[in-house]
Amino acid sequence: EIIEFCNDHDLTFRFVPSILEVVSANVETLTLAGMPLIALKETALEGWWRIIKRGLDVVFSIVVILLLWPVYLLIAVMIKLDSKGPILYQSTRVGRKGKLFTIYKFRSMKIEYSIGKDYGGEKAVELLKELAAKNEAKGPMFKMKEDPRITRVGKFIRKTRLDELPQIWNVLKGEMSWIGPRPPLPDEVKEYDRNHLKRLAIKSGITGPWQVTGRHDLSFEEIVKLDTYYIEHWSLGLDMQIFFRTIWLMLTKAGR
Repeated sequence: EIIEFCNDHDLTFRFVPSILEVVSANVETLTLAGMPLIALKETALEGWWRIIKRGLDVVFSIVVILLLWPVYLLIAVMIKLDSKGPILYQSTRVGRKGKLFTIYKFRSMKIEYSIGKDYGGEKAVELLKELAAKNEAKGPMFKMKEDPRITRVGKFIRKTRLDELPQIWNVLKGEMSWIGPRPPLPDEVKEYDRNHLKRLAIKSGITGPWQVTGRHDLSFEEIVKLDTYYIEHWSLGLDMQIFFRTIWLMLTKAGR
């Protein structure tokens, strides 16, 4: 009745499905001995589409590096002047089909509070356990608006997402894409339910569907739904939409 009402009044009907009720929009039909067969695919990002997306990732990464190398240099100097420690932060993440890889970011935390044996070590782990009680995210992920571990420069590059720029190297290596679900930590994946593993069906991205919502209060289940929709309804048009919305958010938030 609702759909008919929308049709009669020239309205667009949209709904948010349960993650367990989503039926893949990607189907492939063929026949076997005269019998029709329908195959449900995880994503439309297969075959030539995957090759095209990879090609665009490589070309765009090279262009961005050539254009933004002064920005890289400026951020590096700012980080060095602001706090002691390395310019880059490296962390193990889980990518497509559960494959582990090392992600690169501009360091936004004080070195003694950064997770990893080459950084803050046990001290950083203990502090994270203390902050766990103030975790603002629901589910296997950590989010905190006023994180005391963040440096002054770190707040700016996180707000504008400039801390993610070194991940272009991950894109060139084929470990990530420009657009896709954000790569989780191994400890987070250990807490995943089976339906959460859908996020690992394609390459992780520097930016993704839930980052462009402009909201930071999304629950983990809402994030999974957005990532699942992206995976099942992937298209170049959707990638372009997410990319330009990311640029818009970077520019508007930088002025706040």
